[in-house]
Amino acid sequence: MKFSLYQESRTGARPDNQDRIGCFRSGDALLMVVADGMGGHLNGEVAAEIAVQTLAGAFRRDARPRLADPLQFLRQGFNLAHDAIVGHCAAGPLTNTPRTTCVACVVQDSIAYWAHAGDSRLYHIRGARIRAQTRDHSRVRMLIDRGLLREEEAGDHPDRNKIFSCLGGMMPPQVDVSNETLLQPGDTLVLCSDGLWGPIPAEAICAALDARDVGRAMPGLLDAAEAHAGRDCDNLSVVAITWAGACAGGAQEVADAMDKDAGT
Repeated sequence: MKFSLYQESRTGARPDNQDRIGCFRSGDALLMVVADGMGGHLNGEVAAEIAVQTLAGAFRRDARPRLADPLQFLRQGFNLAHDAIVGHCAAGPLTNTPRTTCVACVVQDSIAYWAHAGDSRLYHIRGARIRAQTRDHSRVRMLIDRGLLREEEAGDHPDRNKIFSCLGGMMPPQVDVSNETLLQPGDTLVLCSDGLWGPIPAEAICAALDARDVGRAMPGLLDAAEAHAGRDCDNLSVVAITWAGACAGGAQEVADAMDKDAGT
């Protein structure tokens, strides 16, 4: 696999960072995860950490060196993470079950597979256009889909933080999975929390990534999100790759160098 990788999580204007991220590789597969601990519930960072580590543990166990069924792995992994969060609360000192949204992506044999619960997002970008995007499990998304709210009004809507699927909730999560998506050289996959996509429209993310790989584009996008959100800036996190396909040399070296910190 040949790709450039960028991953970062920032606290923003919040006192603590409840987001968790990870990138994990076997010989023939890659797993990327972003989990956004829900601030309306105590210990959101605990739920996010359990989600990332549960998916990572399952990946290390099952990707030997590849996954037999990536979509089934994602479905089962999300439910395992949900059960692990609920079990952690039942066995420990927490009085309320912490919750987290989550988005995860597997890349294997030049094919991407992804899943999500909540409003952590994935964008598949090709040629400065969004080829695919996860659909938020949120009240605002439902209103937009029904024609009752315009996209540009979503950021100021009083129900913008109402999420109906998450890991650690009272009900098992709704987990949406993608189709198999064949990647082409130059394609970009961006997994991010709402601290990034909330202040920055999808079109601006595409424009920033046009003809630039994630290592050059993403720091500026994170800076712009923080500046735009100001004192209301949420935690903001991203794991992103620019796929290099059969290209040799630099992209692989970047991926190898950044992998030293991946998964932390």
